[in-house]
Amino acid sequence: MFDGLSAFPLTPMNGEDVDLKALAGLVSRATLAGVDSLGVLGSTGNYAYLSREERRTVLEAAIDSAGDVPVLVGVGAVRTRDVLALAGDAQSAGAAALLLAPVSYQRLTDDEVFGLYECVAAETDLPIVVYDNPGTTGFTFSDDLHARIARIPGIASIKIPPPAADVSARIGKLRARLPQGTSLGISGDWVAAEALAAGCDVWYSVIGGVLPIQAKTIVDHVRAGRTGEALAASRRLEPLWTLFKAYGSLRVVSALAEELGLLSASALPLPLRGLDSEGREKLAKAIRQLGLEA
Repeated sequence: MFDGLSAFPLTPMNGEDVDLKALAGLVSRATLAGVDSLGVLGSTGNYAYLSREERRTVLEAAIDSAGDVPVLVGVGAVRTRDVLALAGDAQSAGAAALLLAPVSYQRLTDDEVFGLYECVAAETDLPIVVYDNPGTTGFTFSDDLHARIARIPGIASIKIPPPAADVSARIGKLRARLPQGTSLGISGDWVAAEALAAGCDVWYSVIGGVLPIQAKTIVDHVRAGRTGEALAASRRLEPLWTLFKAYGSLRVVSALAEELGLLSASALPLPLRGLDSEGREKLAKAIRQLGLEA
């Protein structure tokens, strides 16, 4: 499950409640497309805005709709006590793995982040994905810290954000620091094709939760050694990548899912708001350019 395409569906909202019917539709859409795993309650799944009870309900609904596709679940929270409770919920619900980001209010030190992963790994039987997302957590992992954490028994994969510069060099440098067998995954959808071609094992994909066929096409090209075709398939989605960089991937995929009729209302919990009118116009143009359909 730490290889290929891991699609991250939205957690759709219906007012103040989770829209479980829409969630099931997104999960089923991804599984029918042949994704390798599903990542629920990640940043795209708005985990930080949901209660423990809501998170468990979302996980159970996703697992029910996923069939044989393994479900990875985000368990990030400010207190380690709460992370452990969420990890227990995940294990009892039948999740296949945990996605753990170092969520905080006070800025965390490297030793505190290491201690978080060490503690959770000691208390769960599920493999753990290190969820490196400095844009939302405010914490930046060093390669030294990644290497330390990756040596904790139970750490299965490292999910890195898009590199600022040379993608291949970044992946090679980090790969050399990780224990053999540790999966290395990429987020930042616009660099995914390049990162997979450079040696990343898995694409933790935002767009895969709404357009799983297009995302899987890129992964299939890479797996077959067709790097040029993978890069070309990614370039065709450039109108969306441009919007991701301008507005953030969450707001764009939420609006995209609405435009494609996959959601009846915004997936975003207040106080988050969707794209403004200018962004909506740009998205509508991108949909026409790409010939997208639900």
